[in-house]
Amino acid sequence: MATEQSVLLQRVGHLSLEPNPALIEHAEQRAEIVQNRIADQITAFAGSMWFVYIHIVWFSCWIGFGVEKYPYGLLTMIVSLEAIFLSTFVMISQNRADAKRQVIADQQWQTVKEEDKQNEELLSLSNQILELTKAIHAYTRQPSPSDETQR
Repeated sequence: MATEQSVLLQRVGHLSLEPNPALIEHAEQRAEIVQNRIADQITAFAGSMWFVYIHIVWFSCWIGFGVEKYPYGLLTMIVSLEAIFLSTFVMISQNRADAKRQVIADQQWQTVKEEDKQNEELLSLSNQILELTKAIHAYTRQPSPSDETQR
């Protein structure tokens, strides 16, 4: 999680971004479970260029040193198994992203509800002020008994 934030800050370094407190809390809860930390580390590595470079070297050595003959049945099986596991980690990563979006959506909905309540209170206060203003205006417009005797 921290690496994702640091990469994001590097990309938009000129902007000062404060991390969303709800996402920080979500990340802390997620980090409490060992399985999540392992999945996050594997996903972070599998989505890096180091993963690509290691595979280029591995495939080149496998083929170059003649570990097995063409059509590379064992290599194909290993790569297929790796693809199965990596696709699972992609789904885990998507679930994690969905959970983050849900945390943000829940927080925004809570903010909307609080703002709606504040708006209703402000409207009520504004109506009270309007009524008081009308009452004061009506009171000041009434002729006083001393005004009528002066005429």
